Amino acid sequence: MLLDLFWAFLQIGLFSIGGGYAALPLIQEQVINKYGWITMSEFTDLITISQMTPGPIAINSASFIGARMAGIPGALVATAGCILPSCIIVMTIAALYKKYSNLNVIDGALKGLRPAVVGMIAAAGYSMIVTSWFSGTSYAFKGIDIAAVLIFFCAFLLLRVLKPNPIAVMSMSGLAGLAVYGFYGNDKTCFLTGTILLISSIIAFALFRILKKRGGARGGTDA
Repeated sequence: MLLDLFWAFLQIGLFSIGGGYAALPLIQEQVINKYGWITMSEFTDLITISQMTPGPIAINSASFIGARMAGIPGALVATAGCILPSCIIVMTIAALYKKYSNLNVIDGALKGLRPAVVGMIAAAGYSMIVTSWFSGTSYAFKGIDIAAVLIFFCAFLLLRVLKPNPIAVMSMSGLAGLAVYGFYGNDKTCFLTGTILLISSIIAFALFRILKKRGGARGGTDA
């Protein structure tokens, strides 16, 4: 088990070019498709937890899955496997960068990798959306989770338009999800409660941003 953990996250660490979300499809391939250590639903929860804790997604995932599968030794081995390739590659590149930074070959390779990384992130995002929006194994429209879709679009618009701290958006979404799913179950009453809570939080945050901008503009005029 320890060897499998080390080898799986060594590959993740080695090929996570672009970092962050670029590692998601690699993690999915190793821990879900190949080894079956967690389910897709658990993977989505893992990404959420990783976003709310310090450190990169890949390292947090390695620590979490390693601890789950083999305790503290598993967490240490998986994390070591994840960071080892980066340490070696970065130290090598740092030593050679000044000499080879202007080579067209390196520049061309990086330009080719960027759209591939975006495609990998999009593929992982699609899998997570399907898992979050649909209940069970049915992907029919009647099986869609309306509350999850609403929370998704509210969070998306909030991040794109008002650009708050992502932790604040996740906290508001968590409160809405707690109201919808946690206290009462997925019925109309708690759906309405969660919706009102989320929309109220967004309105309050928007008003806060507007007042803050007006206060800054007034202060600049007075000066």
